[in-house]
Amino acid sequence: MSSPVKSTAAEKKSEAGTKRQTSDNRAWFGMKPKKEKGLDAVKEKVDSVVEKMEPQKDPEEEAAAEERRQVRYHSLDALYKKELADHICSKRLVIILVIVAALSIASVYGALTGIKSAMDAAASGKGDSFDTTFMFLKLYTTSGNSIPSYMSLIALIGPFIGLILGFDAINSEKSNGTLNRLVSQPIYRDSIIVGKFLASATLITVMVFATGIAVGAAGFLFSGIKPDGEQITRVLIYLIYTIVYICFWLAMSMLFSVFTRHAATSALASIALWLFFAIFMSLLAGIIADGVYPVSTEYQQAVNALKNANLNTGLNRISPYYLYSEAASIIMNPAARAINAVSYAQLVGAISGYLSLGQSLLLVWPHLVGLLALTFVSFEISYVGFMRQEIRGN
Repeated sequence: MSSPVKSTAAEKKSEAGTKRQTSDNRAWFGMKPKKEKGLDAVKEKVDSVVEKMEPQKDPEEEAAAEERRQVRYHSLDALYKKELADHICSKRLVIILVIVAALSIASVYGALTGIKSAMDAAASGKGDSFDTTFMFLKLYTTSGNSIPSYMSLIALIGPFIGLILGFDAINSEKSNGTLNRLVSQPIYRDSIIVGKFLASATLITVMVFATGIAVGAAGFLFSGIKPDGEQITRVLIYLIYTIVYICFWLAMSMLFSVFTRHAATSALASIALWLFFAIFMSLLAGIIADGVYPVSTEYQQAVNALKNANLNTGLNRISPYYLYSEAASIIMNPAARAINAVSYAQLVGAISGYLSLGQSLLLVWPHLVGLLALTFVSFEISYVGFMRQEIRGN
């Protein structure tokens, strides 16, 4: 006869086995095992506490925030359309279109004559062999009859488009007394400067794509040069770089327009900055590089030539003009394989050929980032300055 303690232990063991068997049967037939009531109660309490801790959204506050967003959007949209209409109806747009059209026609004529002269010289044996690869890109990069190429003209003249559109964006409104009436309207103040910049940037985008496509179309009609997909993509990427480059000068001219009282002062400051970056920056970089790494003697040339070239290039890259020109030359010339100085040891064993589009972009994507950063910083400074200014009626 077994003792009561032993029988109780055997009963508990039997009950545990039964529960385990029931749980296994439920799992076998795809049924969820039963949960303990104590765990369910704890989970419900935790969920209720979490719901109480979460901030309750006030419907009135949400409606007010949505109304503010709608007002901001409509005010920006109205100012953007107003500025765009003012640009389209202004006389300065006619001047810009005449200049751009003349430059485009001249560049196409120079490219066609330059290509024809090079091909005739190569055929007669009087000149070097002419590479017929990527002929469509040569419409943008070839010069002839003392006429610069389209790429060179845009690098030099393109900034003037941005300067003309932005040098009096804010100070002319102040001098005419229309800015105080504009800010008295139920609109957000930052919509004024943002709308002006977006309207001018839209106009720049339309003009750059129109002239770029027109140059390619004219070259195709008069020469029969057919582009392939890679060449068209290179041209489109080049035009995007051009838009960012001109928008930098737009942002810079708007910056001077915010911090100067008269439009003439803003225009002179913008032109002076353009002249410094386009002309004097390269001279200053050369002087500094020659001072740090002199190359006046043969020994100094052998030791410091590469360092001098790298320092000169690095200093020149501070200039937006140099950044854009270097990026454009890499994109539009697949034969260009490097953007820095190359030593003789690096040339040994190198295979000549063309870079693919992806490889060219790997070389110049930092240039696009740099141009975008310069544009953003210039516009941000003008934005903060405009928001902090006190506007009084005349």
